[in-house]
Amino acid sequence: MISNTINEILNEQINKEFYSGYLYLSMSAHLKELGLNGFASWTRLQAKEEVEHGLKIFDYLIDCNSFVTLKQIRTPEFEFNGISSIFNHIYEHEKCITRSIMEIAKKAEEECDRTTLNFIDWFIAEQIEEEEAVKNIIKRLDMFGDDKVALYLMDQELARRGKE
Repeated sequence: MISNTINEILNEQINKEFYSGYLYLSMSAHLKELGLNGFASWTRLQAKEEVEHGLKIFDYLIDCNSFVTLKQIRTPEFEFNGISSIFNHIYEHEKCITRSIMEIAKKAEEECDRTTLNFIDWFIAEQIEEEEAVKNIIKRLDMFGDDKVALYLMDQELARRGKE
């Protein structure tokens, strides 16, 4: 069985992952309202991924004969000020999640909890990929500026995510 400290921090991470799903769904709805279906699809798939991450931790706790404590998920508060603003917010949020994952790794290391350390390595690699994907979207949005044709093409490209 894992320690109470590790149990607590993993339960907090479940909540953060589910909150991330809510955040991405909120953004997806806004982008859909703007008619940016590709961007909306990308954020909706991201929401699904975040919930899957939470469930992966949920299952890990159960597999370790530990306990799951689900807490209330707060409503995402976000001012939508354009696509660049949304993706900059996503990037900052993902960096926050990365720090949280690294804190879990640090605690597991301090407690010589090799099982949790091994488990959390997958999340570390996943966070590197997620931050990189969002950074690339931001770079392109910054480069294209207000070019509506480029935005349209990018929207079409993002709509193909998950359909490859």
